[in-house]
Amino acid sequence: MDDGNMQLQPGRSVGFMTLGCSLHEVLTTIKAEVKTFPRIELYHDDLRPIATPVHLILPDNGLRLQFDGPDQRLRLIEVLDFAKARLVYKDIEVYKPPEGHNALLGGSSGPRFRHVYDKLLGPTYGGEYVPPKSGDPNAKGTYNLSYPGIAFNFPVQHSAYSPKKDFISLLSSTATGPATSMAVFHGESWQKARGALFTAIPANPRSLALAGKGREGGPDEIETIKIHGEGRIEVVRRFNAPFWIILSETTPQDLIMELGAPDSIYRKNDHRLSIHKDRRTSDASDLSPGGLTPDDMLDSERGSTIGSDPDDEWEDDDEAALEAQEREVAAAEHFYNYYHHGFDILISQPTQISPPSPTAERKESDVYEDGELSAQPLNHLTVTKIILHGNVPGSYQFNRHRRSRWTLEHVPSDQYREPLNSEMQFSDISGRLKEVFKPHYDTEEQERLQQRGMALNRGWGDSPGSSCELLGGWDEGSSKKSRFANPGSGMVDGGSADVGNVELFGFPGMVFEVLKNGAVSSLTVY
Repeated sequence: MDDGNMQLQPGRSVGFMTLGCSLHEVLTTIKAEVKTFPRIELYHDDLRPIATPVHLILPDNGLRLQFDGPDQRLRLIEVLDFAKARLVYKDIEVYKPPEGHNALLGGSSGPRFRHVYDKLLGPTYGGEYVPPKSGDPNAKGTYNLSYPGIAFNFPVQHSAYSPKKDFISLLSSTATGPATSMAVFHGESWQKARGALFTAIPANPRSLALAGKGREGGPDEIETIKIHGEGRIEVVRRFNAPFWIILSETTPQDLIMELGAPDSIYRKNDHRLSIHKDRRTSDASDLSPGGLTPDDMLDSERGSTIGSDPDDEWEDDDEAALEAQEREVAAAEHFYNYYHHGFDILISQPTQISPPSPTAERKESDVYEDGELSAQPLNHLTVTKIILHGNVPGSYQFNRHRRSRWTLEHVPSDQYREPLNSEMQFSDISGRLKEVFKPHYDTEEQERLQQRGMALNRGWGDSPGSSCELLGGWDEGSSKKSRFANPGSGMVDGGSADVGNVELFGFPGMVFEVLKNGAVSSLTVY
């Protein structure tokens, strides 16, 4: 950005805001530039936050950014106030306000057709005219003039429009006013691109750091995560072959080689949920079906050992040594936080792998030679858990991570063979999982207890999952709009302290964090 001006690249970007980049990346960058972007308005559909677009409005910069819901990638950049936007294309100002004009006071205008046609972009094909809805003889329609990757809207006196009239003559006449808005998109023309604007595969990566650098810009981008059960997680990448994370086998060194260095490392220190455990973490023989209980997985800081009664005394030196060893292993546990990939990974002592799905197809895999997991040494730290973040607008953890998309490949049913995915409502996901895992439980009571919801309130602690407190039910509170008076500060208007209240549901090898609207805000795989 030079002298407050933003460079315009049709079909690609306005300033640093590049089509295809993730909502998390763009919003994080904007919030860091407080002086340049003093106000932010974020709009989303509270009932369908994943299925519908997210709008990010910068009122002091004359811009509106639209992101698709499922992938949260920038699809459309709109200029709504040219005076505030201050755009430059190939060293030519898109619109130069008249002397003495103050953009902050409003009443701004835009470039005229001749400036666009003669000085900026040159000749193009005829556009599209949209007549006014009003029958008023003085009403104005809108003429959309489109170039590859960029389009302008001009107001046209409806009485002057004729489909037989040459569009250059029409737009050059006094019947046409200055452009009122502009759109930057990926496509040959606005008419051809708008139908698939939010569904086409973006040409640019999610990461601003990778935009324009291709494969050499850093670690390959993660497209989706495929869960195969029994601790097998397939990480599908943009360019390279998939990378497999095998729980209790994959090492921290493997992660750094394939995913790059983590954005941060969190050492576990909050053990408040350990009160809900009735065993030591090393006891693998009495684990509940599924390897761990949902209570265990709620606790992002799992791994603390339960202290014995002060009156108890260890009589066996071997047990004392084992207890000390467990404390040492627990102290070594930590999270690798990959905010730009959309997940956190727990590094700890190898644990028992979750059981297979009753409906999973058993077949030879390239990952295993004999279909079995090889055991690592007891004190060898490995990946034991991955938390996939949905970055759902309205959730308390919104914008900590970029959105991570996933599929469940190991739970087909007789009626539905397609994988469950991160865009589905949890009611649809749980219905399939209850059907699939019904034979897994010994009794209906055991099934009910394992799959019951638990309310959780998350604060703004230091851990990836933040603090955990059990609640007794739901509190009302959610919002379609969040307004930030300062990107570097907290939410000022439109939010609710209760918006982070969620319920958690456990199935063998998985725990789902679910918002009141049914969207899955995170999935923990163990």
